[in-house]
Amino acid sequence: MRAAVLNSAPGKLELEDLTMDEPGPREVVIRTAAVGLCHSDLHYIDATWRTDLPEVLGHEVAGVVASVGSEVSSVRAGDHVVTCATIFCGYCRYCTNGQLSLCLNHQALRTRPRPKLTNAAGRPVGTMGGLGGFADSMLVHENGVVKIDKAMPFDRACLLGCSIVTGVGAVFRGAQVQPGSTVAVIGCGGVGIATIQGARLAGASQIIAIDVNEHALDQAKFFGATSTVNGREVDSVEAVRELTGGGVDYSFEAIGVRVTAEQAVTMLAPGGVATILGMIPDEQPLRIPSSEFFMKEKRIQGSLFGSNQFMVDIPRFVDYYLQGRLRLDEMVSERIRLDEINDGFDAMRRGGITRVVVEFDQ
Repeated sequence: MRAAVLNSAPGKLELEDLTMDEPGPREVVIRTAAVGLCHSDLHYIDATWRTDLPEVLGHEVAGVVASVGSEVSSVRAGDHVVTCATIFCGYCRYCTNGQLSLCLNHQALRTRPRPKLTNAAGRPVGTMGGLGGFADSMLVHENGVVKIDKAMPFDRACLLGCSIVTGVGAVFRGAQVQPGSTVAVIGCGGVGIATIQGARLAGASQIIAIDVNEHALDQAKFFGATSTVNGREVDSVEAVRELTGGGVDYSFEAIGVRVTAEQAVTMLAPGGVATILGMIPDEQPLRIPSSEFFMKEKRIQGSLFGSNQFMVDIPRFVDYYLQGRLRLDEMVSERIRLDEINDGFDAMRRGGITRVVVEFDQ
């Protein structure tokens, strides 16, 4: 198999030939069709966040099942599938409560008797989230895979596994946005745009998009934002308060920066809920006046991959797309080959990109 491997960070991805082990009883071999580039991948490439190396990144994947282990019953060869990094056991207290992203046995499910991947030197190579989508093939636990309708195009289906499930999922499952409420979304990349679409689908009366890139703000209007705020030109919090007459009911931070997370709380109306979607480094602790909470009853929460139930959510998102209610075509800013993947991440660093997708020949 051919893969783009992160061997050192900060660094670049390097194309290598790897050896994949045979699937275990509950594992699935997938021929990768399309994979989206995500800012969380970029965090590891730039060493904003650390992971054990070498590793194959990539977690926003669609593909075709090539073969399955002896105990797999949920999918079979030839099925079109989307993967999700919230691989779950199905029997711990979080799974049985529908909180798959908090599964207590997630790490154990990624442990196997032999390395999944090895490089030319015989060294084990890790896979991000148990997936490793920057490769032409993947070996994934069956509880990280969901079958989708074959009418769904791969280059749009892959978006469902991260940006859509994170953004739309946070609206419906994490924050539980109510019809007629007001929403602010800070950051209009892939996850932010998905969050805006989720707020539109939920029936929010006002959806305020905040970014420092005018192209991103123009895109936000297309996907459902009713107002936009350029945070480079004005005070975002004051602008939101003016637009809403005092603050929003729900805010979403989709960048991963301490300052914008603090703004997400400050721009809330009393009783509002701020949901943090961005990967804020631990060395950036939040500083929020305690009176925001005990005097105004504001709340702040996290939402990992949209607090998803992806076996249900992703087929539902496919239906939304096929019905014309979820706009994915316009979210794909660029389509590239695997050998162009570093150029794709450079484009993301420059900004104004919603999603770059790597396509593989099928």
